[in-house]
Amino acid sequence: MRGRGPVGLVAALAILAPMLSSCGGSDGATRASASTGAGGAGGTTGVVTTPANGCALRARQDWVLAQMNEWYLFPDLLPTNVDPGTYTTVDAYLDALTVNARAQRRDRFFTYLTSVAEERAYYESGATAGIGVRLAFDGSNRLFVTEAFEGGPALAAGVDRGAQIVAIGSSTTTLRPISDILSTGTAELDRVLDTSTPGTTRVLRITDASGTREVTVSSTNYAVSPVSTRYGSKVIDDNGRKVGYVNLRTFIDTADDQLRSAFAGFRAQGITQVIVDLRYNGGGLLRTAETFTDLLGANRSTGDVQAYTTFRASKSSENETRRFAREAQAIAPTRVAFIGTGQTASASEYVINALVPYLRGDLALVGSNTYGKPVGQIALDNPSCSDDRLRVIAFALQNADRQGDYYDGLATKVGATCQAPDDYTRPLGDPNETSVRTALDWLAGRGCTRIGASASATRMTGLFEAGQRPVTAANPTAAQRDMPGLF
Repeated sequence: MRGRGPVGLVAALAILAPMLSSCGGSDGATRASASTGAGGAGGTTGVVTTPANGCALRARQDWVLAQMNEWYLFPDLLPTNVDPGTYTTVDAYLDALTVNARAQRRDRFFTYLTSVAEERAYYESGATAGIGVRLAFDGSNRLFVTEAFEGGPALAAGVDRGAQIVAIGSSTTTLRPISDILSTGTAELDRVLDTSTPGTTRVLRITDASGTREVTVSSTNYAVSPVSTRYGSKVIDDNGRKVGYVNLRTFIDTADDQLRSAFAGFRAQGITQVIVDLRYNGGGLLRTAETFTDLLGANRSTGDVQAYTTFRASKSSENETRRFAREAQAIAPTRVAFIGTGQTASASEYVINALVPYLRGDLALVGSNTYGKPVGQIALDNPSCSDDRLRVIAFALQNADRQGDYYDGLATKVGATCQAPDDYTRPLGDPNETSVRTALDWLAGRGCTRIGASASATRMTGLFEAGQRPVTAANPTAAQRDMPGLF
């Protein structure tokens, strides 16, 4: 989660700009940082001043160290013997500083250096570049399109969810089977899939319901719509029972009004049972997560706690209690089914966890276990190197029951769970898509197979489950950090 203001990541939550996101998003505040001394027991030590050459590698590393010493949520886990001179990039140095927290699964690459300009473009409007698809491998290493985005080149060329990409090339004469690309390593796959520069052309051999064909797409700048205009919000008629369905792709500023519009429609039709589809949502802005939770809380008092935000002891003055706020479009749900997967993280988990104390057994997680990120980042901007933004884990989140220990996902924390696969053969929001169908059955009181209490133990040590894993870029953009598999 990212924060509310300029500091950033508190993921998709920072004080000024907090964020809460899986690989480093934030709903936090952005803080412009000048020279900052070391802070907090157990932190690494170092004397830092604002350097004359603030964009030199060592100056940037020293600035990062100072921010970590002052803000990092786990100061006791910062190593004291890391020599910045042995690292050729700031990213590698940060990895060394967070290695102990990563070993305890508390900071799985959630702290990172990013671009101020890139983050602003994405979090304010959804701006990104690529061919406009989300990609994932199945358990047999077949590459599928799990989602295609309105305004992107792929969808315009007829490539949509469920299409298998059999081969990729820069032209028809350079097409290579996916298995061949994979045999040469992840670096080659990353190169082949990199379409972050507008104008990059790729030829895709795809197989879908229409057969096998070759499609040429050129990447372009486009804006991700957080709520799809095709299936993002609808009312499903399930044998005469009306159920609201909303699919949120990412927590960015433009999501707020789209969510309000969706819930206004639900409210007008008297919807009290809802499916919230967050299966691919890796997080984003905390403030948007708070608004989303408010829209599901018409029957909550403004005195009811939505979440507690807690910083390290030396920053306890920043602690905050977020209570439910009134939203004119809010509904009072009697039952809510959240569709989640191992890609469901941070801000998405915030919404689910915040409602657990109030819905109890009338809240279910459908699909598979979530990622497990009960912490958020703030954004710290380097005044001496203008595009450097450090997203640092700075706070922990708990619901009204003080439950926030879900580093291994929410499957054992929610009132009910129902196991279901992600069914690529049907569109998202289709009542016959397996996860949606399972959610509808649970809402109707029909039985299901629960997600096992040992779900976390069977997950990969990486970000996602073994059965279905999104393709991740080696050097992810702001959009790719919060939207796993985006290209």
